[in-house]
Amino acid sequence: MNYAEKFESQKEFFYSMKTRDVSFRIAQLKKLKDILKANEALLYDAIYRDFRKSKFDTYANELNIIYTEIDYFIKNIGKLSQAKKVTINLANIPGKSYICYEPLGTVLIIGAWNYPYQLTIAPIVSAIASGNTCFIKPSELPIHTMQLMAKLINENFPANYLYVVEGGIPETTELLALPFDKIFFTGSPKVGKIVYEAAAKHLTPVVLELGGKSPAIVTKSADLDIAAKRIVWGKFINGGQTCIAPDYLLVEASVKERLVQNIQKKLKECAYEPGAEHYVSIINERNFDRILQLIAPEKVVYGGKSDKSLLYIEPTIMDNVDWQDPAMQEEIFGPVLPIITFTDLDQVLEKVKRLEKPLAAYLFSNDPSEKEKFNKELSFGGGCINDTVMHITHERLPFGGVGNSGMGNYHGKFGFLTFSHQKSIIEKSLKFETNLKYPPYSDAKLNWIKRLIVERLWLKLF
Repeated sequence: MNYAEKFESQKEFFYSMKTRDVSFRIAQLKKLKDILKANEALLYDAIYRDFRKSKFDTYANELNIIYTEIDYFIKNIGKLSQAKKVTINLANIPGKSYICYEPLGTVLIIGAWNYPYQLTIAPIVSAIASGNTCFIKPSELPIHTMQLMAKLINENFPANYLYVVEGGIPETTELLALPFDKIFFTGSPKVGKIVYEAAAKHLTPVVLELGGKSPAIVTKSADLDIAAKRIVWGKFINGGQTCIAPDYLLVEASVKERLVQNIQKKLKECAYEPGAEHYVSIINERNFDRILQLIAPEKVVYGGKSDKSLLYIEPTIMDNVDWQDPAMQEEIFGPVLPIITFTDLDQVLEKVKRLEKPLAAYLFSNDPSEKEKFNKELSFGGGCINDTVMHITHERLPFGGVGNSGMGNYHGKFGFLTFSHQKSIIEKSLKFETNLKYPPYSDAKLNWIKRLIVERLWLKLF
């Protein structure tokens, strides 16, 4: 496949200026939503065949987020795309200044396998809303969802506007050699570094949505029943294969036993049994084997069973874990939850602060001072206090990482900004002209400039 030719055709279509028309963008968003709505049955079937994700989970955690994004842009794209006036500064009076939002051009979106619809199509929505043309490379691991997304998009949109590439590493490598105007990647830090290196050859800006070991901290002031319920849900949704799932628990010693009992109770109520509709399979054997190697049998206090024929790993809780255990050396990305006990919140915050910055962090506490410390001292992409995962559902909050967990963000207006260039414009009046900035220079002119600077600062103060 000659992707270079398709790339040039997308550039030409972008140069036609058609994608800059707000009505065109809205029409494409409506068309995309109609296509997804009309083919929901196929979407459910494909993802179930890949790793047994239920209709409920697929709608609630994938399609619903996509539809929310589309609806947000249909309602707001007109306002978002308008030039924004800003106050003129003293040096440019008389005149006016404003920021124009223009699309970047032809972009590449590389999706992830764990939420194949949401993490591939939601960035497409932002790219469309911003006026770009787009190459899309879904993950090849959930093969049926990849094939279906390619079919639905490639058969309903012209290739010089949106185009889905099927395949794996060779196809991705070929795409990364092209000079895209932006690359949006969701995946692991390891692969993110490869994407970043390839993009640097063309000075292509990138958004990296990565991951990391996201902590959940439970203090003695927490509501332990609510904490257990929300931690279990956030950890074991999607079989633990969620980039913002709580990766490990940090629990204050005085409440650990009660919290573990509550977690065990909630797990029994949820009945994450083999074949359960609400509990997905591990994506493949390689990840199945990797996750099992992180389990220390002597530390398991709940679960630990597995069935390779079903790619099933029972929700597993490990207690008395320390920072040197294998489970604490990498992102687990599976249904295993290690517990580390602490007695001093300041000390544990200091420890977490010195680790790689995670994509998410969670605190369960009813103490205002603890909440303030959590917000002030820890750096992470985003998170919740007294809940898990739910920050991703709010279209008015930016979603993205920091440090090793990624760079850049999207969702709502933040996705629009990600795929747009903010162009600065000064429009000067022709009615007045000062000679201060023009040669020849003199001490008198310099004194006037210094005086104007002082007056400008004075005006700012008052």
